[in-house]
Amino acid sequence: MTSSPIVETYNLSKTYNGTHRVNQVNLAVHPGQIFGFLGPNGAGKTTTLKMLLGLIKPTGGKVKVFGKDLDNHRPSILNQTGSLIESPSYYGHLTGLENLKVMQRLRSVPNKNIDEVLRIVRLENHKHKKADQYSLGMKQRLGIAMALLAFPSLLILDEPTNGLDPAGIGEIRELIKSLPGHYGITVVLSSHLLSEIEQIATSVGIINDGKLLFQGTMQNLQASNKATIRFKTTDATRAEKILLTQGYSPKIQGEQLVFTHLPDEEVSRINRVMVEQDLPVIRIEEHKKSLEDIFLDLTGRERSL
Repeated sequence: MTSSPIVETYNLSKTYNGTHRVNQVNLAVHPGQIFGFLGPNGAGKTTTLKMLLGLIKPTGGKVKVFGKDLDNHRPSILNQTGSLIESPSYYGHLTGLENLKVMQRLRSVPNKNIDEVLRIVRLENHKHKKADQYSLGMKQRLGIAMALLAFPSLLILDEPTNGLDPAGIGEIRELIKSLPGHYGITVVLSSHLLSEIEQIATSVGIINDGKLLFQGTMQNLQASNKATIRFKTTDATRAEKILLTQGYSPKIQGEQLVFTHLPDEEVSRINRVMVEQDLPVIRIEEHKKSLEDIFLDLTGRERSL
């Protein structure tokens, strides 16, 4: 991608009591992306997002947004940024419309923006209901409406589908997916759910224990996954000995011989060699890890997501 990043971090770090919560993270988010920031609970996602907004001061490294250093240009950067961190902030005794009017005065935006964001988040029929009477999903949508009110260039959302039922998750997902194309908004959102990021993000960063383990597209992540080829024969030990003489180094797993990715012509040759040695091949299978397996390998299977 040739466009300059809208968000960049350089060795961004945050330490609490000598423990790294975020450890030298280098992010690059380009205009028009939905960037999924993925990792287990406690991996450092929220801490990183707070540093992008200047809500937490980094222990080390720096943040650039819109090509400007956050430390020196925070007011102008925040003027072009909307955010929803951890949970929506609202006045429960006020209606949805009244909450948006409070935000309107703070952001100095026209009345038409209120009508537009209510339509986007589908709260126009509930705008006169008090926020305390909203369902969890409606409260999330109100929080997103408040973040969208100034139609920012950058929207930062922390776990926006947390605690929602499947219908609510679907609504928020479709809403977020529409923002870059319809409104030119770049979105950074965090989640601990691979399935959500997989369905919504155009690029992804995977973080665990404060360290960025992967950054790129879902296709790049899948492409890093090398397939294995498994041969099942009537005698795996004998098959291994035969193939060792032919320059192959298979691993035996149960009754199968396992190879790392092989070109089709090599699969054909191995099959032919074994048949010529009167050793029937019962089955040939290709195994490729799912994205979930790749994610678990990166972040550690013992960790709860």
